[in-house]
Amino acid sequence: MSLPKPRWVMAGLLFAAASVAIHYEVKVRIHESEDSGVVTKMGNLKVGEAAPDFSLDDLANQPWTLASLRGQKVVVLDFWATWCGPCRMAMPALQTLHRDLEGRGLEIVGVNQAESADRVRNFLNLKKYTFRTVLDRRADVAHAYGVRAIPVLVVVDKRGMIRRIQAGYAKENADLRRLLEKLVLEP
Repeated sequence: MSLPKPRWVMAGLLFAAASVAIHYEVKVRIHESEDSGVVTKMGNLKVGEAAPDFSLDDLANQPWTLASLRGQKVVVLDFWATWCGPCRMAMPALQTLHRDLEGRGLEIVGVNQAESADRVRNFLNLKKYTFRTVLDRRADVAHAYGVRAIPVLVVVDKRGMIRRIQAGYAKENADLRRLLEKLVLEP
């Protein structure tokens, strides 16, 4: 049974309006901010509150949990996908942070969104990215974190508290680097 034509048209118009509103919010308003997408709240996440724990498989099909690094490392969660242009643009800077700060207590964790392990592994090998990557196969973690568009970075300190949320790609990452260099020094 199909909807009568006026209802179908109205449903289509409502869908289009919602899509434009979400696109505007994520792609325009966030990028117009002075902080290049830095927000204090996203979904149920808030800077200064505990990051929700989760467990996902890595590319070797081994489980990895956020809680496994609590008390040991600062964690940058990068929600991304291989098909996402802004995600790919952000990754060289993340690799540089990984290379420069991993020995000082930083862990970059790419949280891939709903792609096969083979596709992700091939992409990472081709680009020579060496930071940890886990597979959010059904985007359950992205949903729990309030991620509606990618890329999104979430910085979690050693105590498990959210210290920064960044939606979208930011060409300049000097503020992020300064924050991470400060956080790795904290007990």
